[in-house]
Order: sequence, then C-alpha cells, then structure tokens
Amino acid sequence: MLFLSSAESAEWRRLGDIVIRGQSLPADFKDFIRPNLLPVFHFYIGTVLAAAGAGNKGMEWIESGVMAETEGLFSNAFLSGFLKRHDGKLVMPVVVFSDPRPYVHFTTVPVIKESRKKFFHCCGETLPVFKHPLRIMDIGCGNGALVADLLVYLKSIGKIDEVAEVLLIDPFPAMIELAQETVSRFLPPSAIKTEIGRFESVVERIDSHYDIALSSLAYHHMPLEQKEAHLKKLKPRIDHFILFELDANNDTPELYSPELALSVYQSYGRMIDYVFAHDAPVDVALSCVDCFLMPEAVSLLSQPRGERTEYHMLRTQWIRLLENTLGPEFCCLGDTTCFGDEYMNLFTLHYGK
Repeated sequence: MLFLSSAESAEWRRLGDIVIRGQSLPADFKDFIRPNLLPVFHFYIGTVLAAAGAGNKGMEWIESGVMAETEGLFSNAFLSGFLKRHDGKLVMPVVVFSDPRPYVHFTTVPVIKESRKKFFHCCGETLPVFKHPLRIMDIGCGNGALVADLLVYLKSIGKIDEVAEVLLIDPFPAMIELAQETVSRFLPPSAIKTEIGRFESVVERIDSHYDIALSSLAYHHMPLEQKEAHLKKLKPRIDHFILFELDANNDTPELYSPELALSVYQSYGRMIDYVFAHDAPVDVALSCVDCFLMPEAVSLLSQPRGERTEYHMLRTQWIRLLENTLGPEFCCLGDTTCFGDEYMNLFTLHYGK
C-alpha cells in the first residue's frame, strides 16, 4: 500500500488549489509529482472537480490520467467509464445492497473466494472447541453464505457439534431474506433469528449472550467513533469477535484530501480490476461495479465524514481500536492476512476471552 509524505500531501493540496482556480492543464504538473503517483494525482484532481460540478474539466484530468496507468491499477479508466454511463456526474446512482445480486457476484470473484478459505482456516486455528451448542451473530450478514460456510467448516474440523442460534443482522430486507434462505439449508428455521437494521440501532436490542460475533466487510460502514461506542455495547454480550476487513485508509482522512484519494484509488481500483478479470458476463460484471463498488467509492469521494457510507480503516487502526475497546478481558488470538499485494490487503482479526 502506498502513502504520501506530509510534504507531498501539502504539495498536492497546493497544486489542487491552482487547478481549481483554472490556472493550469494536466500536463503542467508531471515534473512535480512522484512518477508512479502521477495517475493518482490526476484521479485526485479529477474527482475534486467532478464532485464540485465541473464534470467536463474533471473528465479531462481523469482521461489524461488513464494514459499513465499501469500494473493492474486502472482507477481512472474505471471512473471514466462510470462517469460516461452516468452523465458525467459523481453521484451515487443507487442504494448499495438494495439489490443483493451485485454483492453475490462479488463473493464469487476468485480473490474473495480464496480469501474466505484463509478466513475459515484462521477461525479454525484460533477458536476453541465448543462443548455446548454454538450461538453466533453475523453483523452485516449479506447473503448469509459466509456464516453458513463457516459453520460447516467448524463442524467438519470438530470445533462445534450443534448450533443453537444464528442471528443474522443486515439493514437490507432483500439481503436478510436471501441470508435466511441460505442458512436454512443447514439449520432448522427455529435456530435462525434476524434483525433488520444497521448495527448501530440493532445493538441496543441484543439482550442474549453469543459465543461469537462475526463481521465480514461490514463494520466499516460506521466511522471510528461509532465503531468504538458500539463495540463497547457489544462487548458484554460476546466471548469472541472475529473481523474480516479491507486494509485501507478511508476512515479518518477528510473529503477531498490527497490521502483519501490515494487510498480509494488503490483499494477500489484493485478490487474492480479483479471483478473485471473474473470470467463472467459483461453485464454481470458491470452491475457489480456500477451498483456496488463504484457507489461506495463515489460516497467516499463526494460525501464528508458523518454522511458517507464507508469508513475502512488501516489494519493498525483496527488493532488499536479492538485492544482499547475490548481489552483487557479480550486478547488477540489471531491476526492473518487473507489476501495481500502491494496495493490491497484483506485480513482477519480474532479477539477472544
């Protein structure tokens, strides 16, 4: 993962002010930016302009950035195509997850499938043997496949015998419906409970104790201060907290900051590249990008903290949060990289009593 020095960040902001005042062209700055970050600088300027309503000028910068992109990072190209399909507007075209199909396709991308296998292995290595029927909650359950496959895996290696309850939590009714259908293939309906709503509101209604709280690519939908507050409320209700997340600097950087643009460029550019590289019909891949990944990226690039929908954190920030919030009763039982390259990482953290 690439980062900017404080001097570079200040320089990017200074140059951005010059561009916004209309006193320069894309070609004017190539000698002022680290060569490998030149496409990212174009992405930064282009998204700031597009979010400000200067779509044509923003597109000029983004398309210029396309020409400098290499090595599987094509965020300018992906954003250019997205803007052309949406009248040049950097706005969220749909409510993410209102239709579960784009997300379901995302879970079939080979990188995600392999990452989940490593996630299961990590859980199997770090969880104890449960002598009693397991009670587990899935925060942001999606289509329910992850928790269902995890339970099958844990049973296959002798970590669990019976399952007393699975609590499925998700804000989208379509996801809950699909998750119920998925989990019911393995468990009787009486063992499946559901809560429709964001975890921020649902946590107040949880009055039972659970052996495991699982959150996969879901807990990042609230900012740091809310993560901390709701983990404190969850802590007395659980014995283990297992997190599967994206390592990205998308929480604390403010809107229109170079740091946020660089993080989005790397993490979402890489994910979208993996989606398009997957052998799937073009319309299915486009739906996954336009109705799932790009709306998330657009939220990050156009909405301030407190309004946007995504707040991925760096792995080091997650560790600090979990240790400060769950400790000293909980300790780290597992810290595993499930996928990693130079631009994007997926990891699992397991904290338990």
